[in-house]
Amino acid sequence: MSQKFIKVKNNNEDSHAYGKYYATAVYDKKFIETEELASFIQTQASVKKSDIKAVLDELGEALKHFFEMGQKVKLDGIGIFKVGFSSIGVDKAEDCSAATITTRRILFQPETERVVVGQEKDKTTGAVKQKYVVVKTLVKDVVFEETHDNTMNAEDETTHGSTGGDSGSTTNGGNSQQGGGSTGGNTGGGSTTGDNTGGSGNTGGNGDDYHDPDGGTNSDE
Repeated sequence: MSQKFIKVKNNNEDSHAYGKYYATAVYDKKFIETEELASFIQTQASVKKSDIKAVLDELGEALKHFFEMGQKVKLDGIGIFKVGFSSIGVDKAEDCSAATITTRRILFQPETERVVVGQEKDKTTGAVKQKYVVVKTLVKDVVFEETHDNTMNAEDETTHGSTGGDSGSTTNGGNSQQGGGSTGGNTGGGSTTGDNTGGSGNTGGNGDDYHDPDGGTNSDE
């Protein structure tokens, strides 16, 4: 099995990447839902499907509980979930309060790990050391395959060859995107650091400035 993609041409004449082709992910219309996920987990563990489904059904409530307590939740092998939000900019510190907080969202930091890819010699000391890259655990083994299946749907997750988030009165609304892919990433070995990447900024309304301290986002309110 593989992640399918199609070739998409950048037809934006104002873009520096005008005329270039990019691989764009496409997805089956069918979602893998809780029932099917529980069935698969049952084949991988000595736990009954009904018990697995019961736990999965409660996961959302558990996350909600800890988010309401202001906690980050780390699921081993998956990553960290936490609450993010946007705020209206005000001139005076005393006017900045919970009332200025606008959209709420869930931020996700995928777990990362270091993978050794070879060796390299230190130019100063001449010592040989391991060369590695930091990869996201969940997708490190994903392979990609072009498809010509017109029934699959492309999702516009990136802005090919352009930069920045949404326009308007937005400040620090999100991370920039360049060349058809999200910039940035998690750093460090065996742990997740930094914020979620690749999110677009929120568009300011009615002349107000919005500040999103958490950067990229998933699932606006």
